[in-house]
Amino acid sequence: MTTLIIAPPPTPNGDLHVGHLAGPYLAGDVYARMLRGEGQGVLYATGTDDSQTYVVTSAAKLNLTPEALCAQAARDIQDTLKLTGVQVDGFAPFDERYRATVLAFLTPLFEQGRFEWRTVTFPYDPVRQEFLVEGLVGGTCPVCLSGSRGGLCEACGHPNNFMELLDPVSTLHPRHPVEGREARILVFPLERYRAQLEAYYARQEGRWRPHILQLVRELLAAPLPDFPVTYPVTWGIPSPYPGTEGQVLNAWVEGMPASMYCSATAGEAGGLSPEQAAALWEDPQARLVYFLGFDNSYFWGVVHLALLMAHGGRFVLPDVIVPNEFYELEHEKFSTSRGHLIWARDLTRDVPRDLARYYLALTCPEHHRTNFSRSALEKLTRERLLDPWAGLQRHFVPDGTGPLPVTPAGQDAARRMAERLRACYALETFSLTRLADTLTQHLQRLHREADEARAQGHAPSGDLWHQLRVLLHLASPLLIDATASLLLDQQQPWTALLDESSVTPFALPPLVPEPALA
Repeated sequence: MTTLIIAPPPTPNGDLHVGHLAGPYLAGDVYARMLRGEGQGVLYATGTDDSQTYVVTSAAKLNLTPEALCAQAARDIQDTLKLTGVQVDGFAPFDERYRATVLAFLTPLFEQGRFEWRTVTFPYDPVRQEFLVEGLVGGTCPVCLSGSRGGLCEACGHPNNFMELLDPVSTLHPRHPVEGREARILVFPLERYRAQLEAYYARQEGRWRPHILQLVRELLAAPLPDFPVTYPVTWGIPSPYPGTEGQVLNAWVEGMPASMYCSATAGEAGGLSPEQAAALWEDPQARLVYFLGFDNSYFWGVVHLALLMAHGGRFVLPDVIVPNEFYELEHEKFSTSRGHLIWARDLTRDVPRDLARYYLALTCPEHHRTNFSRSALEKLTRERLLDPWAGLQRHFVPDGTGPLPVTPAGQDAARRMAERLRACYALETFSLTRLADTLTQHLQRLHREADEARAQGHAPSGDLWHQLRVLLHLASPLLIDATASLLLDQQQPWTALLDESSVTPFALPPLVPEPALA
């Protein structure tokens, strides 16, 4: 069985910031590394979402063409993923094959009448004679009354298609008047899929994080809105369907085929033929997992899901969607467009990336907004990771003796520890915060027990060495550099270690050079 992991392609309107990293990209990386460590098949993939209108608004502010911004941002994002240790199996280019994959997914739905025509009213700038959609328009969310852009409110997660924003304003030309103007477009009627969506989500109750389930309940409490398939704007993939001349595909309708293309790219990179890679999402044995920001939940958890359902069982449906809330900087949301951010690459240049990954895991916004603080990073990584690690270095020192015996009691302790850590990786209980916290607890416990043994004139026993070895294997998806420098056997899954009857002491390296946080 192959697990297909998708972190939604980021909008290439800039590099990845720390909020991105603390959200889906680190989570997807840790989960993928855990599966690889257990010997399971996994493909973790992403790309860039070039069709988003946010590219247009960001490029205008930077005095660049949208095409130039996309090209530069795509390079930066790939470099940043590598710098931060996010190991994707494939990073899909936005190319002709991408466009062909999108159309191959959508065209059968058009031909089968799954899309319908609607005449709808959009915000319109009469000065520039332009329709305003998605990132081109701002206003007030009609559901929660927060400030919002077009298409979706990031605060409450509800859609606001067409002319639903209160007090709409052009984001590029805020002094221009905005009026309503009609356009005939293709839409995807979500209400058709109500019964399938309700049955699907009834099966997820109690398995997924509660906020996304709350959003879906709210959405299903009223008629589901039509979802725009085409827009009367110029940035995006030109719509090929008769009657939509001069329109483009809604960037959000690309989400599912874009993800399929990302997976196919990863599969081909791993040695699959193009045909095998293209069929990954049609394998009934495959497991599909999304890691994403809560603000994307409506698109991925309703629209994209219904689009998959519209193909009549051809494609696998997501097994789990793991959303995260917003990560804040100085108690305000990270924002590329407002320049309120810390670039992820800058953080890992300033701070050893194992420490950065540990702190972001410890403080990641799993169920509510959390805050990044450089002073907290230095304090918490010192107290909870560096100090206990240094203590272990003092006590766990190989003296050249041969393998040490591991007793049944030592095996049992390692197994109990492993069960608690493994629960942090399981999708239904996935938690980077608890992973980092549980890791700290056992580092401190082993330090304490080794310290007690030294006080009695004994070196750490084989039982303690065995537990340390198991702990480091289970920490390896998060602490990638420290554990990579250990000569641990990566040719077998970590579960094989649990039954070891002996263990050879090994050198525990420094987690980071001591001056790193000075």
